[in-house]
This record gives sequence, structure tokens and C-alpha cells, in this order.
Amino acid sequence: MDERAMMDWPLIPFGLSLPLAFAGGVALGFAYFSALRMTATLIVRGGSPLLGLAMALGRLAVLGAGFYLAVQAGALALLAAFSGVMLAKALILRHTRREGA
Repeated sequence: MDERAMMDWPLIPFGLSLPLAFAGGVALGFAYFSALRMTATLIVRGGSPLLGLAMALGRLAVLGAGFYLAVQAGALALLAAFSGVMLAKALILRHTRREGA
């Protein structure tokens, strides 16, 4: 089996993989930045350092796994997933700024 046959993702058509990767990136971004906020709150309130470390490692592992799945669909799907994560970051920052104002 050659490398092209191993990396082919025939289950999802190309026109559908990019919107799915973008939507997955948005969901991944909301999960990542929500967990980041919970970790920051834990640290500020003097919670357990081991729990903070576990949360940091967990959110990095989930983000890495999500990007790994996206890269299986190709570079454009990876860029779409990354764009979704950045959109989620912008939306969470906008919400946080309005909440604080």
C-alpha cells in the first residue's frame, strides 16, 4: 500500500470536510478557552495546583487530538479547524469584555 492510499479520507467529501473542520474547530475552541478560564479561576481562588496542572495538560491534549484529526483530512481542513478555534477565542473574549464592562 502506498502513502497516498493510506492518507486518503474517502468517507467525507472534500466540500463537506472543510465546514465540518471549521465547526469542529469552533467547538474545540470553546472547550479549550472555557477550560482555560476555569483553570485561571482555580489558580486565582487558590485551588489545588495539581488540579490546575491536570486541567492544563488535559486541554492541551484535547486540542492536539482535535488538530490531529483535522490534519488527517488535509492542510486546508487543518487551517479551517484553526480558524474555528480563533473565532471561538474572539467570541469568548468579546463576551468576557462585555461581562466586565
